[in-house]
Amino acid sequence: MEQTSLSHARRDEIVPPPEKVGYLALSRTTDKVLHILLSGDLTRLRADSVAESLGMSSTTLRRRLRADHTCYQFLLDHARQYRCEQVLRVMWRPGKCLAKELGYLEVNSFYRAFRRWTGLSYSEYKIRYTL
Repeated sequence: MEQTSLSHARRDEIVPPPEKVGYLALSRTTDKVLHILLSGDLTRLRADSVAESLGMSSTTLRRRLRADHTCYQFLLDHARQYRCEQVLRVMWRPGKCLAKELGYLEVNSFYRAFRRWTGLSYSEYKIRYTL
């Protein structure tokens, strides 16, 4: 009888702890897209060129990203935000230059994204954090 209860206790000790709630592992495709966006030239990276570099069609890329509850535009926006933060930590750049570097065709699109990311306009941010 003691052996069964002892073996039962050992079995309980071996059971791995439950996974963290709220953590969602990303697929290899999403990881690869993020890597490409964070290391590539954002002025030239479009969804179809990223899909091609991964050896898949644009439709397959969209489907795989959707399986991770995301999309290319969401990942691109976050890559741009990250890159913007990295650049501004080193030195201040005019919005026009930074917008071009981040792949925005219109400077105003960059300014709207910047306000969405920070809650401040580009000029308000400059006054608050660089003076």
